[in-house]
Amino acid sequence: MEKSETLLEFYKRKFDWLPENIKNEIGHFNLFKHEPLVEGAATSVPYRRRDFYKINLVKGNSQVHFADQVVEIKKQGLAFSNPLIPYKWEHLDRIRDGYYCIFNQQFFHQFGQLSHYEVFQPHGTHIFELNDEQVNHVQGIFERIEKEFNTEFKYKYDVIRNLVLELIHFALKIQPSGKSEKQPQNAAQRIAFLFLELLERQFPIDDSHPAVQLRSASDFANQLNVHVNHLNRSVKEATQKTTTQLISERIVQEAKILLRHSAWNVSEIAFALGFVEVTHFNNFFKKHAQTSPLKFRNV
Repeated sequence: MEKSETLLEFYKRKFDWLPENIKNEIGHFNLFKHEPLVEGAATSVPYRRRDFYKINLVKGNSQVHFADQVVEIKKQGLAFSNPLIPYKWEHLDRIRDGYYCIFNQQFFHQFGQLSHYEVFQPHGTHIFELNDEQVNHVQGIFERIEKEFNTEFKYKYDVIRNLVLELIHFALKIQPSGKSEKQPQNAAQRIAFLFLELLERQFPIDDSHPAVQLRSASDFANQLNVHVNHLNRSVKEATQKTTTQLISERIVQEAKILLRHSAWNVSEIAFALGFVEVTHFNNFFKKHAQTSPLKFRNV
């Protein structure tokens, strides 16, 4: 899988120009309107990570690939993407209009940690289908951002940060019940939360992060400085699943992503996921996915 797309690469790919002083900027923000697709232009955005954040309001039908899931925006929606999760858009020719803004963590320096919000977390909700009332409200926020962005006000970026947070909080309020990341309440939940965070940090696999390092419950227990039995009990109590089951599910998910979106062969994928022998990987994948890696790739 390709390395993360940088802001510089984004501008070159999308517009073939660079904003003034972008190479010298510590924090970056920009705002764009969706325009009708130019005939002959690509109707999909490549599947890869970006090293910046993006909030996207789209009117029209499209599909978004997040990890091994495909989410369809039927009429209009609001989408959040972040540097940890690769994605791609399809059917951009069906997007009528809308707005999107891009920014990096440095833009929010001393204003908060973006990864604390569920819309930017691996297991959070990233895409929201909007009704007409909701889309008008979100568009109003983007229009306020646009108006502020085009002023010469000395502190305009402070205002814009607040408006971006307003978009985030709006999405958090309308997210499906039960999707919110619950904060750990007791010792078992805290340990399970740390385990899941550590598990997720190993992904996605790409050229800059080519292999998992922790594969067994003992590996995670050593990293967390707890006894493996204590880890297993805590995870089971908090999630109703075993540590091994959660590790296997995440390995299978990443295997599906690599088989579907990378050019790596099965042996390379097996090695990246911690399998010494490709046969072991084939048996593991077939057990959990009910098909072989090659058959899954060719579907």
